Amino acid sequence: MFDKRAWIRLPRNVVVGHGVLDETAAAVSEVHLGGTPLIVTSPTPRRIAGERVAEQFESSVTVTVETASFAAVERVIEAARAEEVDFLVGVGGGKAIDIAKMASDTLAMGFVSVPTAASHDGIVSGRGSVPEGDTRHSVAAEPPLAVVADTAIIADAPWRLTTAGCADIISNYTAVRDWELAHRLKNVEYSEYAGALSQMTAEMLVGNADSIKPGLEESAWIVVKALVSSGVAMSIAGSSRPASGAEHLISHQLDRIAPGAALHGHQVGVASVVTEYLHSGSAGRWRNVRDALAGIGAPTTADELGITAEDFVEAMTTAHEIRDRYTILGDGVSREAAVEAATVTGVV
Repeated sequence: MFDKRAWIRLPRNVVVGHGVLDETAAAVSEVHLGGTPLIVTSPTPRRIAGERVAEQFESSVTVTVETASFAAVERVIEAARAEEVDFLVGVGGGKAIDIAKMASDTLAMGFVSVPTAASHDGIVSGRGSVPEGDTRHSVAAEPPLAVVADTAIIADAPWRLTTAGCADIISNYTAVRDWELAHRLKNVEYSEYAGALSQMTAEMLVGNADSIKPGLEESAWIVVKALVSSGVAMSIAGSSRPASGAEHLISHQLDRIAPGAALHGHQVGVASVVTEYLHSGSAGRWRNVRDALAGIGAPTTADELGITAEDFVEAMTTAHEIRDRYTILGDGVSREAAVEAATVTGVV
């Protein structure tokens, strides 16, 4: 008897392009959100975008956060209840959007994502990432009802943030391979559509790597579309599997071993070079992954991440302990195998 069921939550409106920031209120209206928004932002995004968003509503409340933390999420929740707001708008990079997303999930309120940088696929996904001590927690939450991504603003963001977003997408290559492996060996449920969409997204970015340049709105357009597609793939799958495999486990372990050394997207990009090598060996596609990262100016080595060879190898050999998610790392990679993979690929 067939009894499978799925409840897929996707953004209803995705508005991308030049000058679309001024259409935020219209996008909100289209998804039938009304009343007073609580705008969650951080200092620089508030100046370049948050104030313009606030001006589009008759009344609004703004909370500015300095760092991503569970305390910041609680602060936003308290402000939303005290001010009796009706929905939340996250304006900024990863931290403001993740905080707003997690707060809105607790409050059971609608959430709108307004990214000012294309640094990772959290701008549209149903997960939030918050550091706590030497650990980074990935928390399930509702995806945004609408995404408003102004390419003029995103193109002006620091280039390293955009390359981090590109690397995050390129790492989908190995995430999907890990998901397929878990399906074959552990009978983990697999979505052909979500896997194909995630893979296609990575290939689209690799295919356009030569045209992704600093300061170009067309580059921002390509990257944002890829990030949206990646987030949609996760929503269809009902998990982060289409965009998170062994390379993300290694990155999470690096957050513990060398906190703050590099951006998340850059870490998963470099990690995907070695995990692709583990999947396919010296004749495989790891060179394509490395060359795509190099083509956009993203790091391809531990040294470029600001991480020692020893720390990177330690992350590779211990990453499988982080969560119960089967990947190419299996029940652990030996130090000898980790050193070989990292050395052959030039990561260390």
